[in-house]
Amino acid sequence: MARAELDKQPADVRRMFDTVARRYDLTNDILSFGQDRRWRKDVLAALDPSYGDLILDLAAGTGTSSQPFADAGASVVPCDFSIGMLQVGKKQRPHLPFTAGDGTRLPFRDGTFDKVTISFGLRNIVDPLAGLAELRRVTKPGGTLVVCEFSHPTLAPWRTVYLEYLMKALPPIARAVSSAPDAYVYLAESIRAWPDQRGLADLIAQAGWTSPQWRNLSGGIVALHRATA
Repeated sequence: MARAELDKQPADVRRMFDTVARRYDLTNDILSFGQDRRWRKDVLAALDPSYGDLILDLAAGTGTSSQPFADAGASVVPCDFSIGMLQVGKKQRPHLPFTAGDGTRLPFRDGTFDKVTISFGLRNIVDPLAGLAELRRVTKPGGTLVVCEFSHPTLAPWRTVYLEYLMKALPPIARAVSSAPDAYVYLAESIRAWPDQRGLADLIAQAGWTSPQWRNLSGGIVALHRATA
């Protein structure tokens, strides 16, 4: 069985992502109806990388989320705890400095990065608060955090439709396209259990970040949170 459970034991989650790595990007594109491409553009705009910026992209997976920062002229470090993801990413993007690392114990010195970001990975860290605090630790004073994560749709009818899709339609679609469809049952459950927009903003502030704000994407299916070190 490739799925993990909601207690998010790191070894289980790591093995799960190792298993789905081969077709992870394709599966995400299909399951999101291509919206993941738009969300990456929104992350890029929110982080606003400048030439010479050093950026940490945590939970970067295969580096699909990291490449836009490199294209913008920044130096980006894709970091992930799934060796399977990193191996696939290195084959596809050998020019990027993929780095293995646990989100609660990042292998970087204090104040290393100008900007840090994590997309759709914070809820998979065993202790999200510790992960946010680690991101704060490795960010220079005045640096920027951008978190892109699934959230709570803002309109009640749309929320009902979305939850029905997550729990009923997503697993069959995943069985058709994913290399490990059972993993997507865990992912759907983890989305349902995740805090809403305000809840995540409060968690970011608790981790030491200042002025957390958010913007809803796709009607609140996804929220983009931004804060300052």
